[in-house]
Amino acid sequence: MMTKTNPAAYPATEAALRVQLAACYRLVAHFGMDDLIYNHISARVPGPAHHFLINPYGLLFSEVTASSLVKIDLDGNKVDDTDAEVNQAGFVIHSAIHAGRPDALCVLHTHSEAGTAIAAMPNGLAPLSQFAMRYQGHTAFHDYEGVALETGERERLVRDLGPHSTLVLRNHGILTVGRTIPEAFILMYYFEKAAKVQLLAQGGLAPGEALVLPQPEVSALAARQFTEFAGDILPPGTREWPAFLRMLERTQPDYKL
Repeated sequence: MMTKTNPAAYPATEAALRVQLAACYRLVAHFGMDDLIYNHISARVPGPAHHFLINPYGLLFSEVTASSLVKIDLDGNKVDDTDAEVNQAGFVIHSAIHAGRPDALCVLHTHSEAGTAIAAMPNGLAPLSQFAMRYQGHTAFHDYEGVALETGERERLVRDLGPHSTLVLRNHGILTVGRTIPEAFILMYYFEKAAKVQLLAQGGLAPGEALVLPQPEVSALAARQFTEFAGDILPPGTREWPAFLRMLERTQPDYKL
């Protein structure tokens, strides 16, 4: 049986981070973006030690709680006194981003059906919905190298992500990073929504029909509007997050345990 760490042992900042991260796992499951016991969401623990929290290998996202999260360092060593294991592929991907992007508090990776379908398309998301336009100019691509078990891939993951907030992992899935946990989640949520719209639109075309796309300057304007809103007011996800937490409190409050 998996041993959970003692919540009373956490500093207040880490305790709050654990609750937020556990909530994020539950939300990804609630919206159908999880993949059984696979995929990962991680959050950097404040402080100079470069530790981060990640899910224990073997739990469904809907089972993750604040105390079940595992704290590891950038070399994959467990910091907590726990018998829980961490998936090697999750360690490789998430340690890479936490080491290479210190601004990224949260790293979220999914294998959702719609997102993975888009990851197999040459140009990824097309600007055919307002959902998709926020990603124009803010999305990067990483070619598939097999299951991410080799630490040598970490440098290429960071290089390909660059300064962007969304990384399309070709033939694999989607990765988002956020200055906050809500930001990483909302970027994934709307990428998945945009991906579903694109697949529905493409599948609904009659022979000879083409999708209606806005003029390039209009989609560029929309992308700037999303960026300026995020930078001038609040990070994406800030306004929505309390509503998400209220939903979890009603339906699955054990995420905080």
